[in-house]
Amino acid sequence: MKKLGSLMLVMSIAGAVLAGCGTNNAAPAPAANGSNGSSTGSEAKAPADNASNLSGTIKVDGSSTVFPITEAAAEEFQIANAGVQVTVGVSGTGGGFKKFAAGETDISNASRPIKDSEAAAAKEKGIEFVEIPVAYDGISVVVNKENSFVDKLTVDELKKIWEPDSKVKTWKDVRADWPAEEIKLYGPGTDSGTFEYFTEAVVGEAKKSRPDYTASEDDNVLVQGIAGDKNSLGYFGFAYYEENADKLKLVPIDSGDGNAVLPSFDTIKDGTYKPLARPIYIYANKASLQRAEVKEFVKFYLENAPELVKSVFYVPMTEDSYKESLAKIQ
Repeated sequence: MKKLGSLMLVMSIAGAVLAGCGTNNAAPAPAANGSNGSSTGSEAKAPADNASNLSGTIKVDGSSTVFPITEAAAEEFQIANAGVQVTVGVSGTGGGFKKFAAGETDISNASRPIKDSEAAAAKEKGIEFVEIPVAYDGISVVVNKENSFVDKLTVDELKKIWEPDSKVKTWKDVRADWPAEEIKLYGPGTDSGTFEYFTEAVVGEAKKSRPDYTASEDDNVLVQGIAGDKNSLGYFGFAYYEENADKLKLVPIDSGDGNAVLPSFDTIKDGTYKPLARPIYIYANKASLQRAEVKEFVKFYLENAPELVKSVFYVPMTEDSYKESLAKIQ
């Protein structure tokens, strides 16, 4: 997902950071493609004055949905901190929490809140953490660009397609006037927080889904599959649709009130895109926050979240939410 983000953002943040930190030999982070073409009207805040003297490695893993935001934050932070290496892995929300609870990572990306069982596993290892909401996402249902007949889907139709005992094999099984062509399904793997949220919101129970679909924890794999299959249907985070809008067709969702709504910055923010809009998070290990490089990175992440989040096509939290999270890590 290196190509996610905004070149304009990279340049503006780089300038602000370098100005704030003085001379620094760090090479610019790789510029990302896919700018949304908008200006946030503000510059990113530079890390603390001593940030350029920081060193060490920060390990992050977890949700592929949150990955683009954290990666963007990591790239910008490293512009001013050549001595710090931030590694960002993608093993799904559940996979990320397993590593986090084992003490293998400093920060865990998550597209759902941590479960009681996951928190208990961390506690057994003596790991305490801070939950930090970073953005809003709208799980996007998509079909192939050449699909001319799917104009919308209701939540009931999605349930009919995705429930464990689904009898749906062709589009005609969904609506009688649709073609008798076999549907090829694509979706996140079972370790994905997006998978859990979608199944709970649509099917009615988390992790309950038909098994006969192409699954991947890497949303780019799902994008490629749907883009290359005329009779495909799938779902993933909004950012992955926005970055690939020229290859995919976004499907409006009717939650049951007769109004079919597309996910967008506005509908995700105001909650009218339902039931698939949700907050997404990072979790920081409290012991890791005692290390200067980790604390400064999380501060940088939160102080610049509104710009970073928009640059990768997600919806920022409120200013007060970011302030509350900053207070937590202080």
